[in-house]
Amino acid sequence: MGTRALEIVRPRRPTWVRLAENVPIHVFFIVAGILWAIPAIGLLVTSLRPVDLFNVSGWWTAFGAPHQLSLANYHSLFASSLIAGSFVNSVLIAVPATVIPVVLATMAAYAFTWLNFPGRTALFLLLIALMVVPLQMALIPIAQVYAVFGPPGIVRVFLFHAAFAVPYATFLFRNFFLGIPHELLESARMDGARDARIFTSLILPLAFPAIASFAVFQFLWVWNDLLVGLVFAGNTPPVTVAILQQMRNFGSSVDVISAASFLSLIPPLLLFFAFQRYFVQGLLAGSVKG
Repeated sequence: MGTRALEIVRPRRPTWVRLAENVPIHVFFIVAGILWAIPAIGLLVTSLRPVDLFNVSGWWTAFGAPHQLSLANYHSLFASSLIAGSFVNSVLIAVPATVIPVVLATMAAYAFTWLNFPGRTALFLLLIALMVVPLQMALIPIAQVYAVFGPPGIVRVFLFHAAFAVPYATFLFRNFFLGIPHELLESARMDGARDARIFTSLILPLAFPAIASFAVFQFLWVWNDLLVGLVFAGNTPPVTVAILQQMRNFGSSVDVISAASFLSLIPPLLLFFAFQRYFVQGLLAGSVKG
């Protein structure tokens, strides 16, 4: 006589109980989001207030008197050739400083993962060792190199950022490539595909989450950088350096500085929200053991 497995049926909890259990988590994230957004909201309101009110009342008083808000500060901002031109400079710096590491690191990671060549392990370890070199240590040596070759200021800045991003990007992409089944590549090779076709048609689409995640963080890093731009930009300063120069030359120009600071937040935020769905997959790319 066969035995029948006993099924343990757990009573279904009411919906309100399950919702109540999540309330503390929701409250925590709501409070954290509000606290995180307050500085940005204050910066936005400050950039819309007349300059003569800055020393009279706080920015939060504008909610009780919305008539004081205007776009006059932004008109003054774009009237300044230094600030307006610095946004273009930041784009010309951040985009190549993001694209160059992605292109070089994806090809290098493919070679370190799937190609066999002499000294592969030693070269990879040497590349990883470059990740521990502080950026500040390279400022003087690279400045001496630039003094010999003399590239323009914008080129100096994005080449510096790109060079320091390649080692980490290669490490990140290689760990992601290790998670791709080897059978996919073997199947593609059996169909006659060469490495270039496999790389562009198979590997890059699969690695897009890791690429997007790195690209966003690299763009944010370069866009918000002050030190490298201050050292190498020269007469073509990015927006961070231009804001600093405004503070140095016109200490009372809070209207222009606040408007420029808020506008400088918009490109990174747009990029972040455009690729945020790839963040979880991309951040987990380094969890595979190589």
